[in-house]
Amino acid sequence: MPTDRVALGEFLRSRRDRLTPAQAGIEAFPGARRVPGLRKEELAVLAGVSPDYYSRLEQGRQSNISRSVLDALARALRLDETERAHLLDLADPDVADPTSRGRGSAPGQRADPGMLRLMTALDHLPVLLLGHRVEVLASNALFGAVLRELPPGSSFPRFLFLDPLARERILNWSQFASTLVASLRRDAARHPHDRRLTALIDELRGADADVARWWDDHGVRDYASVAKLIRHPLVGDLRFDIEIVSPPRDPDQHLIVYTAEPGSTTAGMLPVLASWQHHSHATHAR
Repeated sequence: MPTDRVALGEFLRSRRDRLTPAQAGIEAFPGARRVPGLRKEELAVLAGVSPDYYSRLEQGRQSNISRSVLDALARALRLDETERAHLLDLADPDVADPTSRGRGSAPGQRADPGMLRLMTALDHLPVLLLGHRVEVLASNALFGAVLRELPPGSSFPRFLFLDPLARERILNWSQFASTLVASLRRDAARHPHDRRLTALIDELRGADADVARWWDDHGVRDYASVAKLIRHPLVGDLRFDIEIVSPPRDPDQHLIVYTAEPGSTTAGMLPVLASWQHHSHATHAR
């Protein structure tokens, strides 16, 4: 059966399992229950389809699915906006991203000039520009001072999951990392034919048990602002709020800006780190 239909069935099952009859606003059907989530028959009634039709959907055996059925399933499962978009992408991946068939062999993505100008204007804050597959397109010196220098072309997910420094420095690593996995799942549905993205996800799932567990939860997120707590070896604990900006011409690029509350300890330490980074680079250049 088509891979996209398997993914669609797995996503429907995961959302059905997490929703109880009471949460769905119905009386539970009679009989013993093995799991607290909705039964297939209960979801079929809520969505206005036959139990046999819904079973074929979840088993990946239903080739044609109308938009009205998908909308009914999204309502019945109480999907949020991101989950609803993810459901539509899984149901018709070539419509969701008709250009992605050749994406696996496409040339490297270029940093948006407007985002680079904005990064220069924000050089008093740590800033990172990420592209498709969450690859690093650019970063400023203060980002390197706060966390780690990541050269253009490097993979931010590989740093986050495979470099021990990430777990050591990022105090709320699990919260931040699980959100990234949910974002990767969202990207995988948007770009289902991207072989390099699929290979990256498979690599991370095989290398890190946390990634495998979060992936199997089928959670989906668009790139979201998640506060980051960093323990720096020189200046101690830092707290940043994360703001994300994307250029209208290329929604796959994300400018990640680490902001600090004015007057906070973190805000006071940023000039110290900037000075330390400048001095360190000047020393190495001699």
